[in-house]
Amino acid sequence: MSSSPISPPSLIPADPVAAAADTGELSGRHLLLGVTGGVAAFKACELARELQRRGATVQVVMTEAATRFIGTATFQALTGRPVYTDAWDTRIANGMPHIDLSRDADAILVAPATADFMAKVVHGLADDLLSTLVLARDVPLLMAPAMNRQMWAAAPTRRNAAQLQADGVTLLGPGAGEQACGETGDGRMLEAQQLVEETIAFFVPKLLGGRRVLVSAGPTFEPIDPVRGITNLSSGKMGYAIARACRHAGAQVVLVSGPTALAAPDGVRRVDVRSAHDMLHAVQAEVAGQDVFISVAAVADWNIANASDHKLKKTEGGGGPTLEFAQNPDILATVAAMPGGPFCVGFAAETEDLEANAQEKRRRKGVPLLIGNLGQATFGRDDNELLVIDAQGSTRLPRASKTALAASLVGEIARRLPQARC
Repeated sequence: MSSSPISPPSLIPADPVAAAADTGELSGRHLLLGVTGGVAAFKACELARELQRRGATVQVVMTEAATRFIGTATFQALTGRPVYTDAWDTRIANGMPHIDLSRDADAILVAPATADFMAKVVHGLADDLLSTLVLARDVPLLMAPAMNRQMWAAAPTRRNAAQLQADGVTLLGPGAGEQACGETGDGRMLEAQQLVEETIAFFVPKLLGGRRVLVSAGPTFEPIDPVRGITNLSSGKMGYAIARACRHAGAQVVLVSGPTALAAPDGVRRVDVRSAHDMLHAVQAEVAGQDVFISVAAVADWNIANASDHKLKKTEGGGGPTLEFAQNPDILATVAAMPGGPFCVGFAAETEDLEANAQEKRRRKGVPLLIGNLGQATFGRDDNELLVIDAQGSTRLPRASKTALAASLVGEIARRLPQARC
């Protein structure tokens, strides 16, 4: 293998879900990014940039082996900070970089973490700057394993991974997929965007720890014929943001989603549906054992009772087809009426008299908490303002990104869970 540093990869833009998230979710956090000697070191370039895009400051410390894959100049250019590789670095005035570099950090993230480095941490070995710094830390340690599938499956590595977790180290991954050696399997380092999500989640208070949450999101699509249908303008952004926020808060989350262009949040199991009846059946199949049901989906009020099995043809000079509408099931009210069912949270998109209409809807559906918004002002947007309505009245959440509002709503829900009453 060549020992010459390689050029940094082209840094691809984040996916649409990530782009919609707050750039400041790590604002005020200082992270020490440790890079060890694996080919996945190239992913740490994008990781450093994405952590900063979310508001963090990043200090990179590399092992000597890591510099065989990526040059220090790359990380210095990406972070605007000097890169440290030597325990004897004279740029630290007191000569103790292994102490000073971690003291103002909120966490140490080692990505990639090779099998060798994991073993060193388990046994308290400290023969270079990064391993010494990790041993001398008083901040949380997160590690993103990266190695060949057989190395990851090897008994010593499995023992070391278990011991790291027992020692309070947070392991992020690994994932599965194609590896640099040409083999496929477990051991691949998570992608930069996944590691950013896991890092954000690490710092979020676990207000829903141990809870199970079911979220519905997006529009429904009611067919007229095999190629046409009626739907609404819901983008699914609010529901997806809430599912993500619940998962960050420690919940096990299932997302039942109508048709959207969004990617499922990391760590959330998504069930795809199309029509209102599809969504009802999916919710009913998943609701058992759930602690919370958050009904964010914009479910169509009607379906086409006389939908055609074949494409309706246009006739010259003729009018359009006659459509017969039938009312769709009320998914939220159905779940709220279940004996011993979950704590139910509804959403109301209104075009006028928001508070009065939403409060009436809350009572009619028999739910303890309902979130109101002005429908025409929110569909498709990345921001919103909300009204939180319960039996005691209402609280306005001022305009903010849907990501920030979702985090606030998790707090509102968690606060009410012990005394959940309609």
